[in-house]
Amino acid sequence: MLAFRYLRPRRTFVSIITIISVLGVLVGVAVLIVVIAVMSGFDQEWRNRILGFNTHIKVLPVEGIMANYDQVAARVRANPDVVGVAPFVASKVLVKTEPKSGSAKFDVPMVLGIDPKAQGTVSVLPSSMVRGTLDVSGNGAVIGRDFAEGMGLDIGDRIAVSGPKALEKFEKSNKTNAPAEGYVPEEYVIRGIFDVGFADFNSQIVITSIENAEELLGLEEGSVHGLQVKLKDPFDADTVARQLKDELGENYSARTWKQLNPEIFSALAVEKNMMFFLLFFIMIVAAFGIVNCQITFVVQKTREIGILKALGAGSRQVLWIFLSQSVVVAVLGVGLGFGLALLAIHYRNEFLTFMRHVTNMPLLPSSIYQVYELPASVEPLDVIVICGTAFLACVLAGLFPAWKASRLQPVEALRYE
Repeated sequence: MLAFRYLRPRRTFVSIITIISVLGVLVGVAVLIVVIAVMSGFDQEWRNRILGFNTHIKVLPVEGIMANYDQVAARVRANPDVVGVAPFVASKVLVKTEPKSGSAKFDVPMVLGIDPKAQGTVSVLPSSMVRGTLDVSGNGAVIGRDFAEGMGLDIGDRIAVSGPKALEKFEKSNKTNAPAEGYVPEEYVIRGIFDVGFADFNSQIVITSIENAEELLGLEEGSVHGLQVKLKDPFDADTVARQLKDELGENYSARTWKQLNPEIFSALAVEKNMMFFLLFFIMIVAAFGIVNCQITFVVQKTREIGILKALGAGSRQVLWIFLSQSVVVAVLGVGLGFGLALLAIHYRNEFLTFMRHVTNMPLLPSSIYQVYELPASVEPLDVIVICGTAFLACVLAGLFPAWKASRLQPVEALRYE
């Protein structure tokens, strides 16, 4: 009762300090929750989108290419944790547009040769078509949304694709001054445009059939670079990869999605932890505000402390009176900060759009962050850690002033009264 009474606003300087202390804790908790939720959102979004387009495991030959992929695929499917297997051929190529007017554009994307029927069992590509269809029969090709926009391509347009073998022939003929026989880029027709929600894939991959990819790269018919494998649970990838490696022998390797994308997820984990420690200094600043508030309370209430002690109040009772004020400030600050954080997370993309209009700056460029909207994921454990540490810091901040108040002697407190 006394703690609440002392905290009650009465248009005094002490009440203003109390409000500022609560606001400091509120801002610190809200900023921490929002930032950590956004970092967790990026981690979850990138993980889902990478695993949606890429597969959980890639089975690759240790040397050369995989000529007997049907037999290897059958052995991989026998694993009870495997739900899909699809062959692929992948390599960098040179792409040139063939516009009806204007100059041509060039780019060096990754050509991915697939089996359309099997691809649906390992990735979200068939369900990610925004225009056209996943038709790679004949000389058909499918490209990403960002690649189409950057190169000025649409359904029905044609592109000339030069594979490594063709470029090697051209380079060899150029050195020997011989005619560049056979150096004729393959011509493809754009039959579909996909959007898998990840800018890197949308801008750097051209899909075609395995047969076309084999011809571009000069591979023998029926040869592929490896197998894409989808699992029931992607987090079992390490265990299943070891099982597949034991089953297939030393001539094959099995690389998990963690091994294929190590930089992204390790960098996110480091950044998330670093942001927590850096932003927690906001809570330290708020704790100093609570210390200042409590010291002011003790000075202002010296007479009351003396009276309480003269009436028989013990040191522990006085300590809990002033420590309870820190608890009240902590509960209000943490609770209101949590509510403000949830509100900010809910309207994060609307606020981001508003800031784009105000600043006229690309605050979330998809080419860098690989997303088109600001992701966020409120993890219960993160919230518990943030709110718990904030509450503990606030209570500990008020411990020293409360202890000093409990040590006051009645004679000293009332000497000049």
